[in-house]
Amino acid sequence: MTAWIQQGDVVLFQGDSITDAGRIRDKADDLGKGYALMAAAQFSALYPEKQVRFLNRGISGNRVKDLERRWTEDCLDLKPNVVSIYIGINDTWRRYDRNDPTSTGQFEAGYRNLLTQTVQRTEARLVLIEPFVLPVPEDRKQWREDLDPKIAVVRQLAVEFGARLVCLDGLFAQASARVQAAFWAPDGVHPSPGGHALIANAWLQTVGAAL
Repeated sequence: MTAWIQQGDVVLFQGDSITDAGRIRDKADDLGKGYALMAAAQFSALYPEKQVRFLNRGISGNRVKDLERRWTEDCLDLKPNVVSIYIGINDTWRRYDRNDPTSTGQFEAGYRNLLTQTVQRTEARLVLIEPFVLPVPEDRKQWREDLDPKIAVVRQLAVEFGARLVCLDGLFAQASARVQAAFWAPDGVHPSPGGHALIANAWLQTVGAAL
């Protein structure tokens, strides 16, 4: 498959703590220490001649509604050619730890708003990364009732907007059949280094840049 990312593109990673991954906020090109850095590094090693610039604007704790508030400044104003969005687990998590739920309808409306703004105001190609959760600890199993419909929304929106889709939920389930789930995400949500590498590799495959 030919790499979908083109000469001189600006690729923007957006999302929550999994994307943020400890990035230094006052350094515009800092990519953090997670999948965004890994994917950018591998892509740049494979295609140095393309001179692609990668940006990370993930912020820990964000939900869809938080992305909506900052979308102009942290996405549209950056004039990206590729927008990669990874959001959703906090929309589920806040239901269980703070009794502050995001309904599936609210999640879908907010996510659709982000995508609609992006396609109307830029010519960016889209990558959607579906959220995942692993049963570590056991109470994460209960989250399925809230997260599964949101995963379905991401998949539906990918079709509707012609986006590339990174299917993480099944990927992490498959990986957890090889070794215990905690190896990939110690709290069921935040990936280990190996978990971040799984995401980075899946992202690269999705954009046609796999090793």
